[in-house]
Amino acid sequence: MSGLRLGPLLRYVDWETGSRATVWVETTRPCTAEVRCADGAAGTSPTFAVQGHHYALVVVDGLTPGSTTAYEVLLDGRRAWPPEDSRFPPSTISTPAVPRPEDAGPVRVAFGSCRWAAPPADGHDPVGPDALDTLAVRLAADPGATRPDVLLLLGDQVYADETSKAIQRRIAARRDLAEAPGAEVADYEEYTHLYDESWRDPDVRWLLSTVPSCMIFDDHDVVDDWNTSAAWVRDMRATPWWHERIVSGLMSYWVYQHIGNLSPEALEADPVYAAVRAVPDGTETLREHAAASDAEPARTRWSYRRVFGRVRLVMVDTRAARVLDEQDRAMLRDEEARWLRAEMLDRPDSYDHLLIGTSLPWLLPHLIHDAETWNAALCRGERGGRWARLGEKVRRACDLEHWAAFPESFRRLSELLREAGTGPAAPATVCVLSGDVHHAYIAEPRWPASTPGGSPSARVLQLTCSPVHNSVPASIRLGFRFGWSRAGRWLGRVLAAHGRTGGPPMPWRRTGGPWFGNQLMTLSLRGRKATLTLVQATSGPAGAQLETTLERSLTPEE
Repeated sequence: MSGLRLGPLLRYVDWETGSRATVWVETTRPCTAEVRCADGAAGTSPTFAVQGHHYALVVVDGLTPGSTTAYEVLLDGRRAWPPEDSRFPPSTISTPAVPRPEDAGPVRVAFGSCRWAAPPADGHDPVGPDALDTLAVRLAADPGATRPDVLLLLGDQVYADETSKAIQRRIAARRDLAEAPGAEVADYEEYTHLYDESWRDPDVRWLLSTVPSCMIFDDHDVVDDWNTSAAWVRDMRATPWWHERIVSGLMSYWVYQHIGNLSPEALEADPVYAAVRAVPDGTETLREHAAASDAEPARTRWSYRRVFGRVRLVMVDTRAARVLDEQDRAMLRDEEARWLRAEMLDRPDSYDHLLIGTSLPWLLPHLIHDAETWNAALCRGERGGRWARLGEKVRRACDLEHWAAFPESFRRLSELLREAGTGPAAPATVCVLSGDVHHAYIAEPRWPASTPGGSPSARVLQLTCSPVHNSVPASIRLGFRFGWSRAGRWLGRVLAAHGRTGGPPMPWRRTGGPWFGNQLMTLSLRGRKATLTLVQATSGPAGAQLETTLERSLTPEE
């Protein structure tokens, strides 16, 4: 008899029809997975196999637009979810009314990044309460509480290179930790341990079963500094364990995260998804796809677009889509950059808010931005070979690999954001949503009135929120505070002068933060209005709770 190993995860909810959703599960044996809703909607799918594990992504059809319905998961006709002894409210699927009425409530988009799996409930948590766990507890305690319409997980959903003691014990039962890569993840099976640890957490498991999620990877999903430079890639490919790590990392990302990002139409048209499901064991098919994706990144697009009524989300891959040649560095290869432009500018009259999800922030503290552009100039050879070699060492040691480390890509993205926010059909807001840097802040650019093409009428913002659950050492706090300071800006100008980099295409200023702690941001978008809320997970006598640190309107009040 098959059981439910992981899930269910509610992934895609169709905002165009209001009648479809997808639910992901991992089972203990091959079986037919069925999702059955209280309103009569249902869907079934046979499992597919990868490396001895069994998965299904069930398309649920026939949902009632504008409704919330409880659902259960059956495996070969036997109920596997919810458990008989569940302490949580029923898992539900909420659908938007179509067409969306003028008086409909806001679209709520919660986001964050960087989550170490929380320790057991009775264990000591050295980094403080988990923001996702705490959100789950709040929502479960009040079934009528307002929930996010979607949860954006912006990278580092698992840490392949920073494993817990529990994971290390599981790895040690398979191989000798004295051999490379030691306590880090080595292969697909060990990646499954990471997802077990993260998604079996009872609170998070229930939360992900009832709040739709969109995901994108960042470096720790594979390894710290993944694809930071061509020299880094050469060094990693020379190690005996790297090929298996990158192939397993991309395989597991495809299974556990990527396919759930896709609409039913995209899944139906995806040749890899069809091929994996068409054979008794899809391991080799998926291995070939992952290896080819690493060797020839242009073969695979991990980026995607989602629509939530009058809100458009474009999630951007800023890891695998890079061009790393020092003389032609780019965050996005040409075809990916063209795709992003098309997705952002297509039918601007069809959305009121444009969200760009990128794990790495576009706008950074000024010192860090200038340090990254300076470092890129050194590595490009602006100051000669000796400085170039030093620049590569500094790049890796200090994680200088954000948009600013790809200066031409930074300029192009800045111009694209300006263009998207300009003109009679411009949205009310253009927001870049990011994580990675273990603090939260708001930054806002200002284009001069003389800018060719004009300054945007939309409010363009960098909204950064990290971590969901991770450490924030005092050195990081001090470093980022200094990076925003006047002294930091002065030092940044010194570096820019040494690197002969010139100035950025527009200035920006910090308009909120920095905030440190385990936290989540939520955008509430209604019509052309936008409100931003930041909550932090804190410990108190009654246990962990979410405290509202910020609530701010991002658009003028009528």
